[in-house]
Amino acid sequence: MRSESARVTTRAEARYRIEAPNSQPRAVKVIALDAASEPVVKRLAQLPWNRASFLTASAFACPPADGQAFSMTGWLSDLAGRTKDLVDEIASADLVVMIATAGENARAGSLIGDACAARRVMTTGLVLGTAAASEAALSQTLGQLRPHSMMLVAAGDEDYIEDMLVALRA
Repeated sequence: MRSESARVTTRAEARYRIEAPNSQPRAVKVIALDAASEPVVKRLAQLPWNRASFLTASAFACPPADGQAFSMTGWLSDLAGRTKDLVDEIASADLVVMIATAGENARAGSLIGDACAARRVMTTGLVLGTAAASEAALSQTLGQLRPHSMMLVAAGDEDYIEDMLVALRA
């Protein structure tokens, strides 16, 4: 009796094979939400990735000065400091990963999350510094990101963030 493996490798069964690759790399946007997470995102950006772009949103932590309107292009930037339009960045993404530090201001996550929801782009929130943060500080940051993240992870260290990005096919 022929094995199952031998049976499916016959010429007759080969016509049912799908010749395309199993999956394509995702277009991933990795966004630092606060000043403390920016150095982590900048270090991660130095590693080889498939289709990941790295951005910062820490300028959003400060509200616009009195009399100035909020601008969708004024607070998101790439690592070279060039401002980026949130809607354009989301439109070209399959996944948005928001990185925040426990106890820091992660309010930018709400705007990013709303933009992702409107475009049906999956969101993941990763919170750094959980081991050193107080329970109240961690709860505050998790509370800011929870409504806007499809997956929310409290990460112990930077290595975990890198491993998550690899697992997400960034």
